[in-house]
Amino acid sequence: MEQDKNISIYVDADACPGEIKNKIMTYISKADIRFVATYNHYSANEDQTLWTYIDAGSEAVDMYILNRVKAGDLVITQDIGLASLVLPKGVYAISPRGKEYNQDTIETSLSFRYLYQEERKKGRFHSGPKKVSKNDLDKFTASLKKFFD
Repeated sequence: MEQDKNISIYVDADACPGEIKNKIMTYISKADIRFVATYNHYSANEDQTLWTYIDAGSEAVDMYILNRVKAGDLVITQDIGLASLVLPKGVYAISPRGKEYNQDTIETSLSFRYLYQEERKKGRFHSGPKKVSKNDLDKFTASLKKFFD
């Protein structure tokens, strides 16, 4: 199904890798793209017509996106909580590594997120996310293409 310019792509951009942002830009002619980040991530080098910067806050970017997204839009986020909130609105949600969030599995993903948070509190996980691999980029590209097919 070919999408039209009324479709928006919202990118939870604070933690979105540069390679993924570049891949998203290849779809600029097919959708309204909006990168959303806190002012902590402001860059004068970015195309300011595509970026929205908001005040820092633990859920500020999520709330901005949640309040604007509509059925048929795409949200790109690593935040499983945000994905769980937009899915019931008829929004397609994927992670920057190409994981497709869906209603059938989101509860399980939320449960695992909780367990990982508990483990982090106990000091068992210290490192951040791994660098984006070619496999991650390929998987993301495939998921993004599905949205426009």
